[in-house]
Amino acid sequence: MEVMDEVRIAPHGSWESPITAAEIVEGSIRLGQIAIDGEALYWSELRPAEQGRTTIMRRGPEGVAEEVLPAPFNARSRVHEYGGGAFCVGADEVWFSNDADQRIHRLIAGETPRPVTPEGSNRYADLVLDPARPRCVAVRESHDVGDEPVNELVAVGFDGSIEVLAAGADFYASPRFSPDGDQFAWIEWNHPNMPWDGTTLQRARVDGAGGLGDVDAVAGGPDVAVFQPEFDPSGNLYFSADLDGWWNLYCCVDDGAPVSVHAVMAEFGLPHWVFGMRCYDFSSPGQIVAAFIVDGISKLAEIDLDNRAMRTIPVPHIDISGLRAQAGRAYYIGASVRAPAAVVSVELDSGQVEVIRPSADLAIEPGTVSVGQPVEFETAEGAKAHGFYYPPVNARHAGPAGELPPLIVMSHGGPTGQTSCSYDLKTQFWTSRGFAILDVNYRGSTGFGRDYRRLLDGGWGVVDVEDCVHGARMLVLQGLVDGDRMAITGGSAGGYTTLCALTFFDVFKAGASHYGIGDLEALARDTHKFESRYLDRLVGAWPAEAKLYRSRSPIHHTDRLSCPVIFFQGLDDKVVPPNQAEAMIAALREKGIPVAYVPFTGEGHGFRRAANIKRALEGELYFYGRVFGFDPADDLAPVEIENMDP
Repeated sequence: MEVMDEVRIAPHGSWESPITAAEIVEGSIRLGQIAIDGEALYWSELRPAEQGRTTIMRRGPEGVAEEVLPAPFNARSRVHEYGGGAFCVGADEVWFSNDADQRIHRLIAGETPRPVTPEGSNRYADLVLDPARPRCVAVRESHDVGDEPVNELVAVGFDGSIEVLAAGADFYASPRFSPDGDQFAWIEWNHPNMPWDGTTLQRARVDGAGGLGDVDAVAGGPDVAVFQPEFDPSGNLYFSADLDGWWNLYCCVDDGAPVSVHAVMAEFGLPHWVFGMRCYDFSSPGQIVAAFIVDGISKLAEIDLDNRAMRTIPVPHIDISGLRAQAGRAYYIGASVRAPAAVVSVELDSGQVEVIRPSADLAIEPGTVSVGQPVEFETAEGAKAHGFYYPPVNARHAGPAGELPPLIVMSHGGPTGQTSCSYDLKTQFWTSRGFAILDVNYRGSTGFGRDYRRLLDGGWGVVDVEDCVHGARMLVLQGLVDGDRMAITGGSAGGYTTLCALTFFDVFKAGASHYGIGDLEALARDTHKFESRYLDRLVGAWPAEAKLYRSRSPIHHTDRLSCPVIFFQGLDDKVVPPNQAEAMIAALREKGIPVAYVPFTGEGHGFRRAANIKRALEGELYFYGRVFGFDPADDLAPVEIENMDP
């Protein structure tokens, strides 16, 4: 190895990095929901080092953070399998869904949590306390009641009594009370829609006994997606909806028709994959604080409701979620291009930021941080797609003269999701070792308006794949990456895009599927209720379009697959069951193509335990080293790769 000016020259991929898989999982957490109770701030954090347990933290007015949820309690809902909205707070109490039994528990300060709902097959999410009555309202998902689970809105009394408030729709979300408890609102939708396709915002008066009066459909419908209803301090109902092609804010004053708050070509909403997602809040009766997205990048703003003027607040974060606000201040989970996600407090007048809880403490010298560069490129049929390009960066290493770096194309999940260019340790794990990264917001991604989001309708497995392929080719033509050493990786729907790209195009030389889909027919038959009709819009009606499903399923075209693939799979996955990966592996094994399989006992759809996250990262690096012919600097446990010469 040659040394020049204290910078070591070494093949790309073999650079020694300060970002190890162990440090990523042992020294980091995943931040989730934020809640406010008076002067106290609460948030949830998933801890891989505690076998993926999610705890609840509290910071009081004195500024000291403390854990309020004792182990082994785990604040996690499994409604829709993805969960979210697993806790709420009020009067110094915490109500939460406990992972082990999916029962709602009540935690009073200084006491042990106790279950409120009965044992059984029910799950609860999107918890909210009634401000006028001793009860908690939640989405209840009942299993073992028929062909598919039944979803309802229920009120759970402090005494354990349960009353159904709304039923009959396939799905419910976002229950909200007005501050005086006299009004109640929620969103609902039916098959085959997903919540970003079309939902209905419902509102009702609450009677003296806590029941609902006549229900009024305020906004939305089969082709309009309503997101995050909220009552302002005066009892006016606000919400986000994509009425004009963008998720913008609207309000209903004195039961009137909805009117626009501030129209702009930006997204004040998100695809409702999990419960509890938030983009705005009220800092005062006349002010809204909102996080909005332009070209995949978040910004923070304050809107004056008297004159509808919007003022952008200068903060360093380009990925903002979970927003809460109170007088003069906002709280959210924010990540910048050079710092990982953190729970932060922002003074609204000045934009001054206080970091309350970082998701990682690993400090990386600036010269080893790769900053994502937004790219727009031409894809199939002259269309445009988006992404973020990360060059390989390491302050202490450089590649040999004339050697171009290998490329990893990342395909996000969803597929109706999005990626941002915020700092992510897993991305930096690769770039600091000498890889280039292209993180693709293919057509169908959120953050670019409804028209862009719907470009995937009927085209899943084609459009997303074309965009990943064209993005990679663009970087080759620009002389930025080695076209003979390109890999593609993705999880869930991103894993499907990965397998399709490897099967139907001869562009990538390796791939990694993390709990990815290989058989669309099996997915349509076997997946859970929330996504059971998702493919109607993305592909076509099942089983009428069975031929189309088969034509887009990599499992039926393994004869066209000729490069190595590694599979990572949770054995308890209910979204994409293990038989999907195992069928692909069997086909590749029989064909003699190098293939590796890393299953994880006790993991579902996505990996939560530190040892498994570490194993997946290191296993993928080991696999690329073998395929692309470099020796990683890390001390890696080997992965068995079948059909590959030693």
